[in-house]
Amino acid sequence: MKVTIYGSGYVGLVTGACLAQVGNDVLCVDIDPRKIEMLKRGESPIYEPGLTDMLRANQEAGRLRFTLDPAEGVAHGLFQFIAVGTPPDEDGSADLKHVLAVAESIGEHLEEYRIIVNKSTVPVGTGDRVRQRTAEVLARRGVNVEFDIVSNPEFLKEGAAIEDFMRPDRVVIGTDNPRTTELLRALYTPFNRNHERIVAMDIRSAELTKYAANSLLATKISFMNELSNIAELLGANIEHVRTGIGSDPRIGYQFIYPGAGYGGSCFPKDVRALEQTAIQSGYTPELLHAVEAVNFRQKRKLGDKIASHYNDQLKGKTFALWGLAFKPNTDDMREASSRVLMEWLWEEGARIRAFDPEAREETARIYGTRDDLLLCETPEEAISDADALIVITEWNMFRSPDFDAIRQSLKEPVIFDGRNLYDPGFLAKQGFTYYSIGRATARP
Repeated sequence: MKVTIYGSGYVGLVTGACLAQVGNDVLCVDIDPRKIEMLKRGESPIYEPGLTDMLRANQEAGRLRFTLDPAEGVAHGLFQFIAVGTPPDEDGSADLKHVLAVAESIGEHLEEYRIIVNKSTVPVGTGDRVRQRTAEVLARRGVNVEFDIVSNPEFLKEGAAIEDFMRPDRVVIGTDNPRTTELLRALYTPFNRNHERIVAMDIRSAELTKYAANSLLATKISFMNELSNIAELLGANIEHVRTGIGSDPRIGYQFIYPGAGYGGSCFPKDVRALEQTAIQSGYTPELLHAVEAVNFRQKRKLGDKIASHYNDQLKGKTFALWGLAFKPNTDDMREASSRVLMEWLWEEGARIRAFDPEAREETARIYGTRDDLLLCETPEEAISDADALIVITEWNMFRSPDFDAIRQSLKEPVIFDGRNLYDPGFLAKQGFTYYSIGRATARP
């Protein structure tokens, strides 16, 4: 099948590469010349495990191409996927200017039947707005061309996006036309062979499903972080509590890990957008507000522990920071807990020696060259002559380090762990003062 995808960011590239991988003819359209040139050279503008190899393989096979020309995109694909960004507006609501700009471009060049598929995460009612904008442009042109609107939200985890697309838990298709449902079902047939994964519904329900899923997952994280703060005050161990409640199949183990707060491009933005949607509809979403409030506070939890340990005397201190990305297996630093912590440490007069296996370039892009930030090539370089070690992203390479080498490199054997990677009793025996989340401080 012929597929056009507008937007060559995270969702657009993963969708395009995976659809091409199963034999479709995919054309990706973007307005950024630099990005298109990178992609034509076989280079990915984002880090996602396995993505670069898949992009190159499908380009070489002729199933995946890139262009700046929207007219070419409209002419190419029966399926017109919109996968552009919906950044938060000042009030937290989703900004739809990019989505509606694509709808306008499609309307300007539409000559025959097309299916316009919203892959971007959008508020309920966006399908109606895309339909209206496209129809307005067609009317202005004085042409009458049939088209359909579909909501097909993505459920991709950064760091595991290809696996999620190729073996999805579900494929949500929101339509108001049974014919369109069947056409989307045919497109997704290669990903639907083991058992039925298509969940068909109306457009507005599909739009709400995406926000509901992310908001519920964010709620689980904030609940566990709230519980971890209570556990510390009560002298309980949150990791034991997590195991105890996770064994209940009604709860499960996923997304109940306490830590330094959630980040990324989805959870923070989507919780706020759903909150604003509710407010605009005349409803006060108290739980959604609390989820964000807890997360805001949790991102400052490690800073509180650091300030307490040093009696608020941080000026001139140097901290080794392991992890910069908001989660492992990505270079994405949007809403990352590391950014909140670093910016606070800088305000307090501290210096940072940071290492992340993928996000150093993104960190340099965000912060530029600073005297109080050294981006290191190895974890060992980061801890060299630092006052203490802070762990804030749970990369696998941090899970079993050489603690003897860490103790010898640090000025003091102190670790602040925002992801509970290590055993407090073991570190105490190794001579460390060890701070974690929802557990008592371990001391030698």
